[in-house]
Amino acid sequence: MLYREAGDFKTTYVADSQTFPLKLDRIGFWVTMAVAWLVIPFVINDYWASSLLVPFLIYAIAAIGLNILTGYCGQVSLGTGGFMAVGAYACYKLMTSFPDINIMIHIVLAGGITAIVGAAFGLPSLRIKGFYLAVATLAAQFFLVWLFNKVAWFYNYSASGQINAPERLVAGVAVTGPSTPAWAQYLICLFFVTLCALIARNLTRGTIGRSWMAIRDMDIAAEIIGVNPLKAKLTAFAVSSFFVGIAGALFFSVYLGAVEVGEVFGIQKSFLVLFMIIIGGLGSIFGSFAGAAFLVLLPVALKWIGVDVMGWPTDLVAHFQLVIVGALIMFFLIKEPHGLAQLWRLAKEKLRLWPFPY
Repeated sequence: MLYREAGDFKTTYVADSQTFPLKLDRIGFWVTMAVAWLVIPFVINDYWASSLLVPFLIYAIAAIGLNILTGYCGQVSLGTGGFMAVGAYACYKLMTSFPDINIMIHIVLAGGITAIVGAAFGLPSLRIKGFYLAVATLAAQFFLVWLFNKVAWFYNYSASGQINAPERLVAGVAVTGPSTPAWAQYLICLFFVTLCALIARNLTRGTIGRSWMAIRDMDIAAEIIGVNPLKAKLTAFAVSSFFVGIAGALFFSVYLGAVEVGEVFGIQKSFLVLFMIIIGGLGSIFGSFAGAAFLVLLPVALKWIGVDVMGWPTDLVAHFQLVIVGALIMFFLIKEPHGLAQLWRLAKEKLRLWPFPY
């Protein structure tokens, strides 16, 4: 009888529309935040940072960005990897051109540059949609990867064609470069994922979020009732690209440190982030976190079970991972289009009503 509304009396509209209406949910949220900010930084090691926590946080930001565009606004995009590359290369050029400016500002500016590029590539969405828009964003993916490969200015005319993140400090602690401690990597990614999730949650619950959802549900009807499709679609592309650009900048500067665009930000990256929001749940901020966590944890769990415990060959486990992901995508698209977020929502509703059937 713990998960109940008893005792949660609402006296204002603000209280009635809050994100976590039940007291137990609010307690759970703040406990999670306390553990994330006050406990994990003191116990994290290099393995947990590089294998699980840092990539999970970065992919969660990218998934939130794509979910705003595809889940909330209904605009299909296959160019996430290319826009992450824009954020990475913008951050690199800013770091090398303005070495005295704080890296946090560089990451935010890289997101802003990506937002401009994303809005430019979002212009075709005013005339095309569905499969044709997916092909247009796929063309953006290939064009951006080609551009960063062929124009030597983007990688400062390096002979290898790679970009390498120089060491930068925040409050006297290195957050980029080979000497970066695991807790510093984790904290800077946690800061940005918390900020992005807060911004996304408020945007999707406000006027602009409602206009995105109106365009998603039926764009002609939305235009009839006064929603401006130009403003709604371009703001969705811009905000989505802003988050994806921040994820790309963090992926390059904080996580990897060195990047070759074709290997790191290829088409497989776009599909990976798309699979995250399909499995996690379209149109859900929580679904973005759930999908990112699932696809980051899956290869680690399969390696431990298949290779370390069962003794299977590594290539067999890698193929088995593809089979599992493909099967889950088919399952969620057919049986539960709203993904893990909807399963979590249904489980909470069942718990609130138990032991009564309705």
